Amino acid sequence: MLNGQEKKELSPAEMTQYSRHLLLPEVGLEGQNLLKEARVLVVGAGGLGSPVIQYLAAAGVGTIGIIDDDTVDLSNLQRQVLYKTDEVSTSKVEKAALRIKDLNPHVNVEIHHCRLGEKNALDIVNRYELIIDGSDNFSTRYLVNDACILTGKPNVHGAIYRFEGQLTVLGYKGGPCYRCIFPEPPPPDAVPNCAEGGVLGVMAGVIGTLQATEAIKIILSRGESLSGRLLVYDALEGTFLNLKIEKDENCALCGKAPTIKEVREIAGFCLPGLIPEDESKFKSKSMTALQLKNLLDSERRPVLLDVRTPQEVAICKIAGSCHIPLAELEERMNELDSAEEIVVYCKSGVRSEKAALILESAGFSKVSNLEGGIISWANSVDKNLTLY
Repeated sequence: MLNGQEKKELSPAEMTQYSRHLLLPEVGLEGQNLLKEARVLVVGAGGLGSPVIQYLAAAGVGTIGIIDDDTVDLSNLQRQVLYKTDEVSTSKVEKAALRIKDLNPHVNVEIHHCRLGEKNALDIVNRYELIIDGSDNFSTRYLVNDACILTGKPNVHGAIYRFEGQLTVLGYKGGPCYRCIFPEPPPPDAVPNCAEGGVLGVMAGVIGTLQATEAIKIILSRGESLSGRLLVYDALEGTFLNLKIEKDENCALCGKAPTIKEVREIAGFCLPGLIPEDESKFKSKSMTALQLKNLLDSERRPVLLDVRTPQEVAICKIAGSCHIPLAELEERMNELDSAEEIVVYCKSGVRSEKAALILESAGFSKVSNLEGGIISWANSVDKNLTLY
């Protein structure tokens, strides 16, 4: 038991349901009662959250909190196995709560249909004994980490991308925190997210199940946790690397002389579309989807430049566009020398913003970025496009 609470006895039905646990000397009746008394918060009801939530519920964790402000999208179903096709556009946390009740009616579910932010992070995190971070962006990862350290809660962190996954336990028994490993977040265009770079669906099952395992071990006080270690899984190679990570005594959050003493969102670094005020002067000229349609319908037709990956272009594209991936743009810029005007687009407008700035710095005078990318185009102009 992570906190002293009133003991909750197992019912006869629960004794039967958890009988395979009760047979394990490392769990037994005492351990199963610890699971029933535990309060665990799952941040993110997506790919990682799907196996985490199901296995915590099946194991008999007494109270499971779920925070997510998103709705189910058809592209989620390749890895988010909590949901069904007829649940597209419905609330993830509400459907996740229904799955838990179907699986184990003895579990209490607390849903938070909102985004974790600096105004609510400490309050929500402080209601639970253990936090499992299944978020998919750096802003939330730093937010969860900081809130856990400031409230003294262990944080079971997981992340996946393409064919790789990583897992560790942070802020547990004096162990390192996320900032000990990554003191500062990368710029928003340095690390593509799963929506841009893709992810093998089963990676969520592998890493999410391991997160649930670590959480149960912590609740039971059994085995060696991954505190101080980073477990890295490479699916293509079929290998696990167990890397030692040290606590940074100079860490701005958990070191000997911390300078971070409150939770702050890292706007401008990790949230798409948010740019610090002092960097706003570097923004390129933008154009809405409807403005682009009017321009294409006129005699003044710009070069429409798609800077997404070839894999993304194969899914959908705006008719008449040329394709140069962002990674190749600087080497292939000469292909655009004859262009009098260029409109750049990607999926959501983040990569194309960088591409537009690259073109402007190279001397191209009339360059615009399509606001919201091809998603905006599909929603406003061509609703027949396949989104991903």
